Amino acid sequence: MNNNLNFTGRSLYDLDSYTIEEIETIFETAKVMKEINKRDYKKIPTLRGKTIATLFFEESTRTRISFELAAKRLSADVISFSSIGSSVKKGESLQDTVYTLNAMGIDLYVVRHSSPGVPQLVYKYSQKPVLNAGDGRHSHPTQALLDMFSIWERKGSLKDLKITIVGDILHSRVVRSNLIGMSKMGAKVTVCGPRTLMPPKVEKVYGAKSEYDLYKAIDGADVIMALRIQLERQSEGLFPGLNEYSQRYGLSKEVLKYTKEDVLIMHPGPMNRGIEILPEVADSKHSIIIEQVTNGVAIRMALLFLILGGKAN
Repeated sequence: MNNNLNFTGRSLYDLDSYTIEEIETIFETAKVMKEINKRDYKKIPTLRGKTIATLFFEESTRTRISFELAAKRLSADVISFSSIGSSVKKGESLQDTVYTLNAMGIDLYVVRHSSPGVPQLVYKYSQKPVLNAGDGRHSHPTQALLDMFSIWERKGSLKDLKITIVGDILHSRVVRSNLIGMSKMGAKVTVCGPRTLMPPKVEKVYGAKSEYDLYKAIDGADVIMALRIQLERQSEGLFPGLNEYSQRYGLSKEVLKYTKEDVLIMHPGPMNRGIEILPEVADSKHSIIIEQVTNGVAIRMALLFLILGGKAN
């Protein structure tokens, strides 16, 4: 790990602006944070006196809790903002919301919004570092980092690993960030799903292989990640009935027979058990789904620590 890298004051909109060395430094820092989270007393005073605002204009219990827990474990103060019941509902603009919060002395913003590009706008109005917690269908870089860290920790590296991602590729911001990050770290990524849920030019844009047959996609895979099927898409006619989808693309015990003995099974959550992944797989020895949740806190602690002035050592 290069201790001379400087993360202080940086924003994270997506992984394209971070180098391999910087991502590895985040992973090494997350390892330390994970050890802290195993202690009986899990709090350290590193960010005492810092104030972090979580701006969630879109609901997400898991991501919000993970960020807020990460901040509190580092002894930062947290202001939790939700558009529900806020002045935004009364017509206040994003600009005025950020100006108001900035006047309270915010040091870093965590932003989730249904529209791409809002994290960049928050930086424009605040001039404070911003972590993107999901912007529309565009990106979700901290989820990708925790996914990659979970693989890196188990396999030692992502280089030359075959990673297969199965599900609604077209609408997933998690996939986009993972494709950028995993490819950058040297993994060979295959995306798989119904044709109606696959974006065009995946290979040209991201260097990933497209496959529509699950068994071909998982052949030789070191890691298989199932994505949540967005049930609202069924009304749009973009995929067949849930039973048919589960039979063709669901990860089942039968599917595991065609995988490597040491394959890792992942899911960014929340899961639709019995649809994209069956309980027998989600709870199997191959699954690191719960570990992903644990690693999410460690990754977010690492980012807050590095960006708000901690040193990588």
